[in-house]
Amino acid sequence: MISDQIKIKEIKPALSGYIAESLRLLKRNQFPDEDAVHDIRVLMKKSRAVMKLISAQVDPDFYNREYGAFRDAGRILASWRENSVLRKTLKAVRKSNRELFGRLAGNPRLEEIMRKPEIPAGNDVEGKKKISKLENILRKSSYRIRFYNLNSLNVVRLLQELDKTYINLAELYLSCRNKPKPAKLHTLRKRTKDFLYQLNFFRPLNPPVIKNIEKKLDGIAQNLGKYNDITQIINTLEYQYGNPENPPELDELIAVLKGIQDQYLIKVWPVALNLFRPGQKLQSLLGFKLLII
Repeated sequence: MISDQIKIKEIKPALSGYIAESLRLLKRNQFPDEDAVHDIRVLMKKSRAVMKLISAQVDPDFYNREYGAFRDAGRILASWRENSVLRKTLKAVRKSNRELFGRLAGNPRLEEIMRKPEIPAGNDVEGKKKISKLENILRKSSYRIRFYNLNSLNVVRLLQELDKTYINLAELYLSCRNKPKPAKLHTLRKRTKDFLYQLNFFRPLNPPVIKNIEKKLDGIAQNLGKYNDITQIINTLEYQYGNPENPPELDELIAVLKGIQDQYLIKVWPVALNLFRPGQKLQSLLGFKLLII
């Protein structure tokens, strides 16, 4: 059979490994530090990408239950990570705009972003409850996956799912390129990560080419992530263009932030065009011929 001749990374060990590593990071300290929070959230995104990849070959109940578990796990940690990122991003902007930030001193929303705590203190009861809930979600999911048969996954159908991910991503890219709205760009970032994490399983098909594509995808996702961080800062500031009550220094800050966003998009578009050029086929991008797609 053709599928027997196609060798990819095994999916079940990888999925189980994502959960095991998340539990290890979770238990390393009383509360996960900033790096651990980031790493666990990435592992949950990888897990959701895997579930999408195998969705056509597993029971709908299994898919919905595990995908929902990984989504909920990521959401539990979301606020800690986002608060930290926004503050660090704003501090980096301040370094290059100290005079402007001096004129913005006393802005309550700006100061709120700068002082939000990153991770709960050791005596944070609510934080402990969240950690306990997260651990429970992960342990239950690990147990269910352990006894679920994923040994008979058809590689050809997995490739077909990867192709669907690529086609949808290419269409989304073109839409964003013509109308780059923040919400749509955020979706582009998420779908780019899905493709990146799914593609990793197929690296054995053409290692040097696929590794290079993965590097480009990661660069796109990182720049779109930084773009989104700026968007979240602007949203938190509750800025409304044209509001007569806007102080001039606030308008200036937004112009500075928008300029930074422009630089991130400048880095995204040429690389994205190369990967998602209209009419380009997945097998051509990956550098091998596969008639079954």
